[in-house]
Amino acid sequence: MTAPDVRAAAPDYPAKRDAACPFAPPPVLRALAEEAPLSRVTIWDGSTPWLVTGHESQRALLGDERVSVDEHRAGFPLFSQAMRDTLEHRPAMVFNLDGAEHRRLRKILTRAFTAKRVQALRPAIQRITDELIDAMLAGPKPADLVTSLAVPLPSLMICELLGVPYEDRDFFQERSAVGVGGTASAEESGASMQALTEYLIGLVRSKKETPGDDVLSDIAERVTAGELSEVEGGLLGLQALVAGHETSANMIALGTVALLRHPEQLALLRDTDDPAVVATATEELLRYLTIPQVGQRRIATADIEIAGEVIREGEGIIIDLPTGNRDPDVFDAPEALDLRSPQGRHQAFGFGPHQCVGQQLARAELQIVYGTLFRRIPTLTPAVEFDEIEFKHDALAFGVHALPVTW
Repeated sequence: MTAPDVRAAAPDYPAKRDAACPFAPPPVLRALAEEAPLSRVTIWDGSTPWLVTGHESQRALLGDERVSVDEHRAGFPLFSQAMRDTLEHRPAMVFNLDGAEHRRLRKILTRAFTAKRVQALRPAIQRITDELIDAMLAGPKPADLVTSLAVPLPSLMICELLGVPYEDRDFFQERSAVGVGGTASAEESGASMQALTEYLIGLVRSKKETPGDDVLSDIAERVTAGELSEVEGGLLGLQALVAGHETSANMIALGTVALLRHPEQLALLRDTDDPAVVATATEELLRYLTIPQVGQRRIATADIEIAGEVIREGEGIIIDLPTGNRDPDVFDAPEALDLRSPQGRHQAFGFGPHQCVGQQLARAELQIVYGTLFRRIPTLTPAVEFDEIEFKHDALAFGVHALPVTW
């Protein structure tokens, strides 16, 4: 098939969701997934990278050393023109490095999110969740669940974990929102990135002088020891800060919308105090919603035979996690939300060497929120009609801009 023929047959990506069923992947992607686990799509620059929708093919490619995250390689399927315009100004970070250098930085970042450290944070997560719900109940009705609970909880927790002053939250929330919003210009994106990087470098410097029991102090110690430069330390802190509150905030709010739309499922959480039940429910919500919605972007560094196709060296790859998490070859009744069904093989946090570092913290936050909110407020209900809720269709992570609720 010639290049024009490929483009003619390749639908645009990202695609639009069905407004009547926004929790599901877009219909055009679901149709592609039914035909084959790999297909071609057309992105903003007219190129036609491979789209991977099959769960097993996604897992194979995410763990394949011949698949690179190096966005500087020719043919890499960048998210947007703004990303191309800022490409030369974006520093080396965990998410765009391969091999030994990636492993070196990831190992340092992984130590910040150990199971032991996250477990020690659970009482604080529970306390803050209850305090935020208390404040919401004491305030006016309706309340916006996004600003009352979904955003402040993960922001407070990542600040506590990292050692970032929570009073600076407006500064970093506004600037990180530019980065994950998907619509910022190159100038806006570059300015936000620079401001956040300088802010984190400043915090690392201050931790060198006055260390505490937090992740930035650990990073500062490694800077002092010569294991990291100040810029590398600041960038590691930046990645943890942005990823640690944006994605969890979206998942808290979107999961609440999904549960309110499925009252029979919500009742399972409202009527239990069993941590195992809550944990299973959380995994199912992660599978069902899978908020990364513009694909994990990669490029082949060698020819790869997979699922009856050959991805050639230098060809772009987009791994669409939401469609993979609804693959009927892997999940029973994948289109249904069933909180009683253990779906442990979902890839909401990715897979392989670039799997989400902070997933255990995210799980703890989600389990505590979902296990607390509906028991504390059993009459929680939306204060607007479902079709009035504004979803984040254009953002890198799916969610809602606001969620008015009452009780």
